[in-house]
Amino acid sequence: MLNHVELLINDMKLLKNIIEEICQHALKEYPDECCGIITGNDDNQTVHLCENIQNKMHAEDPLRFPRDARTAYFIERSLFDNIISSSRKQGEEVFALYHSHAEHEAYFSEEDVAAQTVFGEPEFPDALHVVVSVMDRKIHGLKCFKWNGENQVFYSEDCI
Repeated sequence: MLNHVELLINDMKLLKNIIEEICQHALKEYPDECCGIITGNDDNQTVHLCENIQNKMHAEDPLRFPRDARTAYFIERSLFDNIISSSRKQGEEVFALYHSHAEHEAYFSEEDVAAQTVFGEPEFPDALHVVVSVMDRKIHGLKCFKWNGENQVFYSEDCI
């Protein structure tokens, strides 16, 4: 897998065990996209594996949700809110949001940007956004993206 102890992004780092856990999640869900939330801080992080309900949303309303789980992800909002609420009660914040791309590079797509900036900027502007690329059932890459509020854009840092 990835041999790095940690990834440093503007003083934020993902711990090795966290990287391994999200990569395993991506491999398990392949060829669908995986998704999840990482709470905590630089020294103590927790991965919350989330179910990608994009196939369900697509089946119920294909006009509103034209993509299936192979090219999109959707976390049930009540689950998302419960994870955030529970984490905050424990003194943790949203450290990162992650998802995978199957048979595509690790990049922050226009769809990703649109989903994260529904109201003009991200709900969690200080969080990392991690994308894992899985190709042929192998981890192909991992990149992190961070919001720049001044320029109103996400920028990438190569994590490998």
